[in-house]
This record gives sequence, structure tokens and C-alpha cells, in this order.
Amino acid sequence: MQSEEPGGAAPESQRCGWAAGEFLRPYHDAEWGVPVHDDRRHFEFLILESAQAGLSWVTILKRRDGYRNAFCEFDPDTVAGLGPADVERLLGDPGIIRNRRKVESAIGNARAFLDIRREFGSFDSYIWDFVGGVPIVNAWDDLSQIPAETPLSKQVSADLRRRGFTFLGPVVCYAHLQATGLVMDHVTSCFRWRELKNGEARGRSARRYGRDS
Repeated sequence: MQSEEPGGAAPESQRCGWAAGEFLRPYHDAEWGVPVHDDRRHFEFLILESAQAGLSWVTILKRRDGYRNAFCEFDPDTVAGLGPADVERLLGDPGIIRNRRKVESAIGNARAFLDIRREFGSFDSYIWDFVGGVPIVNAWDDLSQIPAETPLSKQVSADLRRRGFTFLGPVVCYAHLQATGLVMDHVTSCFRWRELKNGEARGRSARRYGRDS
């Protein structure tokens, strides 16, 4: 039996190689790759991931509480109602990345998010349809095998952009699919790969991308 760290945590050797430090490790252990079916959580990740463009994920995780406070607890209805004065206020908020285009994108994306919800009943129903409602469970042996984007993420990105979303290119969309469990990309040596494969992310094998037409 492999030893554990104090407190019952898995040793670093059992995690994906990127999952180190006070922000990335708990995020990896508790959230990354777990299937999400809550619209507000989807919206939270969309805001955070679009803010990440050009930056590291840990830079955004460190500001997660700041984003939660700035963007109305990630309530898309409230964010969609923000106006020019709110943009100026947010550009003075040290708790977020103060980039005008990204702030305006978050508000515009909230409005597009609500349009999808009106059309499909929920954003969750819309996004999960791309994988037929079942997580894609990959079996990568090494982090170097994991793609930055896939035909699926290109398809999702193109459809979101057609619907008015911005800052959600194929790479950002793939990050969303990974984060919210539509695609499970823990490496096979990671303890979370085993847990998710046998639990929350049970599903078809998966070097298959794209949804059936």
C-alpha cells in the first residue's frame, strides 16, 4: 500500500504533475474533471476561464473570491444587467484582472448565456449535448499527451461564438470541458483518474471527439 501524506492526502506522485501548491492542488483534488450540472457553476468557470486568456490558471484561482464578489456571486441574471458604470467600477477592483475587454466580455457572455438558457432550458442541457450526456473519459499516460484543443472544443467554441460569446476560443473551451467533467483528462497514474472513472465520470472510453450529427 502506498503511503499517504499527513491528513490522508494523496502523495504528490499520485497526482497530475501540474497539481502542486496551495491553489492548484485542492482544485485538482476536489473539482477538476468532476461532472458539473449546475448552471451557475458553468457560468463561474466560463468567467474564470475567459479571464485566464494569456495568463496562468493559478493567477485566476488566486483571485477566485475576488471574481465571485465582483461578478455577483456568478449569477448570470445579475451580471447580464450590468452596464457601463459597472464596467468602470470593476476596472477599479483590485480583486480581478482589470482588463476592459475581459470585463465587458463577462457581461456580454452573461447575456449570451441567458439566451442559451431560454432556448435549451439550461446551459447544462446545451453543453452536455455535445458529448451525448456522457463524460468522455480519456486514458493518458503522460501530461504531454493531453491536447490543448480538440475537434470537439473547436466545435463548441464555434457555436458559442456564433451565439455571441467572446474570449472562448478552442483552447479556453477545452479547458472548460476538462474543468466541468465533460472530458476527464487526469492521467492514469493520478488517484483522481481512478476515482472519477469508477464514480462520477463513469462513461464511455474516449479518444472520440465531437458529437453525432
